[in-house]
Amino acid sequence: MGDLKIYFDKDINTELIKTKKIAIIGFGSQGYGQGMNLVDSNCNVVFGLRLGGKSDIKAKDYGLKTMSIEDAAKWADIVQVLIPDEIQAQVYQEQIEPNLKDGQYLMFSHGFNIHYGFIKPKESINVIMVAPKAPGHTVRSEYLAGKGVPSLIAIQQDCSGDSKEIALSYASAIGSGRTGIIETSFREETETDLFGEQAVLCGGCDHLIKAAFETLVEAGYSPYMAYFEVCHELKLIVDLIYEGGIEDMHYSVSNNAEYGDYTRGCKVIDPDTKKRMKEILSQIQDSSYAKEFMNEFNSGGSKFMELRKASEGHLIEKVGAELRSSFKWDRGKYINRSKN
Repeated sequence: MGDLKIYFDKDINTELIKTKKIAIIGFGSQGYGQGMNLVDSNCNVVFGLRLGGKSDIKAKDYGLKTMSIEDAAKWADIVQVLIPDEIQAQVYQEQIEPNLKDGQYLMFSHGFNIHYGFIKPKESINVIMVAPKAPGHTVRSEYLAGKGVPSLIAIQQDCSGDSKEIALSYASAIGSGRTGIIETSFREETETDLFGEQAVLCGGCDHLIKAAFETLVEAGYSPYMAYFEVCHELKLIVDLIYEGGIEDMHYSVSNNAEYGDYTRGCKVIDPDTKKRMKEILSQIQDSSYAKEFMNEFNSGGSKFMELRKASEGHLIEKVGAELRSSFKWDRGKYINRSKN
């Protein structure tokens, strides 16, 4: 293990970002979360959007200033690109790049398009990353609660010589200086982020839950009981791990559950699982996954939509929706699709 340097607000020139004009390109989850936090931190922010589109209407409903993407790129000192990975390269080439000036800061919250070379800025442009380690709606809710989510920063090109200071100041303004900021590289962020999503956070977790749910239902158990045991209670366990690691989770659960973890978990996640994880990582490292992903969307995304439809039609979704609407759980609502 190497030395870990974590930056907090006390280590950062928090006023630096307020001297820059910031264009947020997009008003999806991250555009909403980061952009709203920047506005509340008294930064000079414009949202570059398709004027008259849904995102433009949502942003204006919050009283935010919007421009076309082209005009926003011309106006700004910092252009933060927060639109989906699959369309960034085209939007950059057609609407952003022709309007950039030497010395501007081009920013991302995921290194995908830079690392794999789908976007290749000229050397006179600073290329930086500020990547909050949470969905944009959580970036916003934690900021409003007086807290923040950790962020990663990375510097790919630094023609102006102050890109790290800019990245830190921006990260502070979205709330990350309250919790901690770590420096990494575009390559490391991209490859570890994709692997984490595919192997654990989204892919592994999604398929583990559904497989366990199907096993119980196929054995004759109530789908409602199955949902509670393998899906609903997952949050309770993850919250314990989030707060104090796996050790705290083991401390909190029963001896019966802990023994079952040690003796049965390894039968689900076995050495063959790790071999397949290494295959997934290899496809991320050699760019074959990136090419597959971009080819899918460049050809219309039919396979993606087919897979999404199948997932949305799974029995666990119907059972979960019914249970969530029937019980009075004390939980906040992060996402309002009509507003953010």
